[in-house]
Amino acid sequence: MLVLLLSFTSVAVLLWLLRRYRVPIRHRWRRQQARTMCRQLRGRDQSQPATMIYARLRAMDPLAFEELLLEAFELRGHRVVRNRRYTGDGGIDGEIVIDGKRYLIQAKRYRDTIRPEHVRAFADLCAARRKRGLFIHTGRTGGTSRTILDGCASVDVISGRTLLALLTGGPFELPSCNPSIARGSAHPEHWKAR
Repeated sequence: MLVLLLSFTSVAVLLWLLRRYRVPIRHRWRRQQARTMCRQLRGRDQSQPATMIYARLRAMDPLAFEELLLEAFELRGHRVVRNRRYTGDGGIDGEIVIDGKRYLIQAKRYRDTIRPEHVRAFADLCAARRKRGLFIHTGRTGGTSRTILDGCASVDVISGRTLLALLTGGPFELPSCNPSIARGSAHPEHWKAR
């Protein structure tokens, strides 16, 4: 009986180790960087001005920024599906499940206005896969991108105050779930906040 118990325990530990170390070291490093940043944004650094937080986000490794977003959704209790690799991901930086609906994620660390061709390509990808998408970025949403998004009901943009709320643990709601900030609303000032 003792031998059987030891064998079972050994196999369980071996499977756990294989699962843990199947993730490449670079991925583990980026996930750790994302966890650290997430703790800082939700903890003592919450009082930082938005411009400082954005400067920190833009200084992050782009792949760690992707992990930061996935980590923030996980901390909110949503199931996250990570890619096995960062390059060759087909334009999808991860997936999340919110209220039973699966969303594709596209993360961009922009300093300036987002590029409309990136928005269009992501909208086309979401349409082809018949899934909703979240285009999450640190830049500004320009007029051309807004026009593209107005014609695409399956993609939400998360940026500005909405992005800060997601990352700092503040009140967060998807734009499509909140009529006061939904695209096409009669309140163009919403776009300025983003």
